[in-house]
Amino acid sequence: MEYRRLGSAGIKLSELSLGSWVTYGSQVAEDMSARCMSAAYDLGVNFFDNAEGYAHGNAEVVMGNAFRKLGWRREDLVISSKVFWGGKGPNDRGLSRKHVYEACRNSLKRMQLDYFDLYFCHRPDPSTPIEETVRAMDDLIRQGKILYWGTSEWTAAEIMRAHAIARELGLNPPQMEQPQYNMIHRERVENEYLPLYREIGLGTTTWSPLASGLLSGKYNDGVPSGSRAALPGYEWLQKQVLTPENLAKVRELQQIAAELGCTMAQFALAWARRNPDVTTVITGATTPDQVRENIGSLAFVSALTPQVTERIDTILGNKPDLSIGD
Repeated sequence: MEYRRLGSAGIKLSELSLGSWVTYGSQVAEDMSARCMSAAYDLGVNFFDNAEGYAHGNAEVVMGNAFRKLGWRREDLVISSKVFWGGKGPNDRGLSRKHVYEACRNSLKRMQLDYFDLYFCHRPDPSTPIEETVRAMDDLIRQGKILYWGTSEWTAAEIMRAHAIARELGLNPPQMEQPQYNMIHRERVENEYLPLYREIGLGTTTWSPLASGLLSGKYNDGVPSGSRAALPGYEWLQKQVLTPENLAKVRELQQIAAELGCTMAQFALAWARRNPDVTTVITGATTPDQVRENIGSLAFVSALTPQVTERIDTILGNKPDLSIGD
């Protein structure tokens, strides 16, 4: 396991990390969640990601209980949460100063922590001035509740606006972004954010490297019972992601994975990890064996030579044109 700097910051994150979206507090029992976390930690993972909106806060409870049970040194961990979707009240969501403060306090309680290493604005909030959000996040840093703050699924323009406001007012600017990044969804990380890596030292903690399971190959012959696409509330996955075109691409990519001697999931994870602008790839797992398979992908990063990546790009047909705007 290698550890990468979070953009221009001094803190270092494991190149693969473990997240709790969908699984913890809903799909996976608490004991199994702790076993997955333990397996990841034993293989060098130091970053564990969460959010107030995951399983309506129960994912934070499950992960917090696991930290307490496993007894790891806090200094060895990088722990995050995200603020936006908290509840049904008019002030229980969004990025107002009130909700940012209350959400952070409640998330810390659920996870039984004194502070978060990383804290993300889970989505942009058009109802709140960016300056108000920047001030609220800076307040949390000055109060010792968080160490770094960042964004998730913000546009490059929104991130730069927040950064400019922070610099103008002498506040802590956003340090990192948590975008979706995988073989199917790559434009934002590879093109839109490109100036931000150079100009403000943006770090990235990318999510959904398997495109919600599409790139694992498990949907090639239909939707298995118990899979994410079969869960209530995830009907959108079949309509938007598991399209005939995407499934055809995965079947072609699987041939390359077989040539390299890895699973399709390992192939997709290695592809996401190979990008030098990705600080860490957030993985999900429902069993310790899946954790070990995911981390085994690191052995195949070097196999993605220019010749192999050219074959991948030909199949995908979605490589961003970096000449646009030059």
